[in-house]
Amino acid sequence: MTSACCGASRPPSASKPRSRTRTRRKKKKNTSMKDMILIKGEPYMMGTDDDFGFPEDGEGPTREVEIDPFYIDACAVTNAQFSQFIKATAYKTEAELFGWSFVFHLFVSPENATSIQQTVVDTPWWWAVEGAYWYAPEGPGSTVKNRLNHPVIHISWNDAMAYCEWAGKRLPTETEWEGAGRGGLRGKTYPWGDDLTPNGKHLCNIWQGAFPETNTAEDGFQDTSPIRSFPPNQFGLYDISGNVWEWCADWFSPDYHINSDRTNPTGPPAGQAKVMRGGSYLCHDSYCNRYRVAARSANTPDSSTGNLGFRCARNA
Repeated sequence: MTSACCGASRPPSASKPRSRTRTRRKKKKNTSMKDMILIKGEPYMMGTDDDFGFPEDGEGPTREVEIDPFYIDACAVTNAQFSQFIKATAYKTEAELFGWSFVFHLFVSPENATSIQQTVVDTPWWWAVEGAYWYAPEGPGSTVKNRLNHPVIHISWNDAMAYCEWAGKRLPTETEWEGAGRGGLRGKTYPWGDDLTPNGKHLCNIWQGAFPETNTAEDGFQDTSPIRSFPPNQFGLYDISGNVWEWCADWFSPDYHINSDRTNPTGPPAGQAKVMRGGSYLCHDSYCNRYRVAARSANTPDSSTGNLGFRCARNA
């Protein structure tokens, strides 16, 4: 599995909940197609061979792939949308069942800092905060009431799958995600081109300053930003780069794709971690420039962090 500043995995030694509260479902699910974008099934060049990529992540080789038409959300799922799911199903996220989730150290209140039980050795800026979950993203005393139009965070892959099942949707495959994210541009570094800040303009929510201690927030945001804060790509998708990492359906492998099919390819049939795409507000080129459209990372399906969300897809 890859290691990045933006990722922190729940350790295997974590005390798992004895049982999951059964999700209560209403007869009528939320199957709305609102704000979904139709992506036409066309070949595109996936991956990168650029020097600034991460070969160990399996970003290359560049190869032509083809995907069938499908729908994908224009934006990541928001706190408001996830709240509707919770109200309809009484679902408990894995962060709630484990009793804690990873919060970036600068966002932990002095009160919550006194109860920190663990940090991550390789990425010590991630603190395990008791009581942190999607509705209280920085732990006790925090709330999303004033962030309803922000992407929901502290969502595990399993949580995302539960939401998708309720919504009559699914997670995009990694190939679908990148094909939609490129917006029809061939071989570009970002969804809008090769220049990170064309004419000095910030087009995504990532870290500026000295990571991990000083974020100058030149793009306007210290943490998550509301959806549609930056222009969409040419297909109408927002926040393909930055804001929050997004789960994909596939198991992660650094080399499985080298010999896989080129039509609707997916990851290996099994694995230890699921693919994440897009980078987040914590990504910085000094450590983790994985906000590039070809960049990949991964995390275990039960992990949740303060910069990890998702968007949904649906068959055409």
